[in-house]
Amino acid sequence: MEENLKRKIILMGLDNAGKTSIVLSLRGDQNILSYCKLSPTKNHQIVNMEFQNTQFNIWDFGGQKAYRDKHLVNFPEYFKGCNKLIYVIDVQDVERYEKALDYLKKVTNKVGNHKHDFDYSIFLHKFDPKLKKMRPDITDELIDELINRIREILQEKNEYELFKTTIYTNFEKTPI
Repeated sequence: MEENLKRKIILMGLDNAGKTSIVLSLRGDQNILSYCKLSPTKNHQIVNMEFQNTQFNIWDFGGQKAYRDKHLVNFPEYFKGCNKLIYVIDVQDVERYEKALDYLKKVTNKVGNHKHDFDYSIFLHKFDPKLKKMRPDITDELIDELINRIREILQEKNEYELFKTTIYTNFEKTPI
């Protein structure tokens, strides 16, 4: 019998970036009310789930300023055994790009100061269908600039993958 694998995933980013919604989606929660009732994550939450013979421990870190500072101070403790670090940036929160990039820089500096053996991903989140139609101010040039800034921060510090993500679902109707 095959032994279960264990993986620790850490989600970080500013408050309201969509980290907890991502966790709900990963768990397969399709109840729209679950997403509407979300409140800010205090400190961090750990969600355990199993998928294809792998046990995932997902650490969802609160993104409010007080928690961000605490996470950086306690970085070595929290990141023990981490297999993947996902940093989430809300692409629709243009006014806070600078703050999100500043925190990314602080996180990557902490990563650079410690021995680590995990994958690193950046999620440009809330990249929803029809985003350009709903938010014409979020241009290709603006996103390209954001991506370039991320690459500048990460160029010498980490290997990483960059993704456009969404949990947006479309309304469907099927004839009976």
